[in-house]
Amino acid sequence: MSQHPDASGAGSDAPNLDFAGTTPYEDYVQADVLTHLQHPMSDDPGEMVFLVTTQVMELWFTVIVHEWETASRALREDRVPVAVDALKRSVREFEALNASWTPLAQLTPVQFNSYRSALGDGSGFQSAMYRRMEFLLGEKSASMLVPHRGAPRVHAELEKALQEPSLYDEVLGLLSRRGQPVPASALNRDLTQKYEPSTAVEELWARIYAEPDQNGELIRLGEALTDVAELVWRWRNDHLVATRRAMGSKTGTGGSAGVAWLEKRAQKNVFPELWTARSHV
Repeated sequence: MSQHPDASGAGSDAPNLDFAGTTPYEDYVQADVLTHLQHPMSDDPGEMVFLVTTQVMELWFTVIVHEWETASRALREDRVPVAVDALKRSVREFEALNASWTPLAQLTPVQFNSYRSALGDGSGFQSAMYRRMEFLLGEKSASMLVPHRGAPRVHAELEKALQEPSLYDEVLGLLSRRGQPVPASALNRDLTQKYEPSTAVEELWARIYAEPDQNGELIRLGEALTDVAELVWRWRNDHLVATRRAMGSKTGTGGSAGVAWLEKRAQKNVFPELWTARSHV
């Protein structure tokens, strides 16, 4: 075997630098693939930051979907600690996702306009993985499958996600199996529709929180869900602020209403009864 020049005279603790092909690190991480996926469409140097940051967001979406699907399966199998662990991991990951707005948050209108035209009709709401996140949160909408009709595999995955229980649906199923009075309207709802809050579910959570000695595991689950919901709210608000700074009230990319649409989204909470129940404990 040939000796790497830098390894000459090194002790036994020196790293192995000589490989017949690609490095094991490259084989595992696929770094060469990742670092050659950037194809800016303008001459503006800032576009690279926008492009890479958006790609990083997509990777975090993928990890978070994995965690929430893990939590959903665990809840279906009555393994609450496994579900809580997955939710807690997703909280750390969501914090990293939200930090992705930092490189974009200071964009001036002139800077954003330098490469905005490169997006064409592109918009973040067309992200299939983000849509799977929203579906897992109970934000269901069949119309959101329309942009993906031209991509059969992606469309099939989203259609499956649309018809499956959301993370919160699995929580309600668990609560029902634990003897909690979850209303039939919540348990047997049309899973392809957006989840609507229920007064009965709100009262149920208030009773759970009011008896911590009896409901410790369920309260830990509720708090993990609340942590997730808080970070979703922060994500939406950070998106709103970054967009407002970069483009004001102009029409958004992809033809959306831009800031006006994001403002409506930022006003909504996921897992709503976990928030409103706190007023009654």
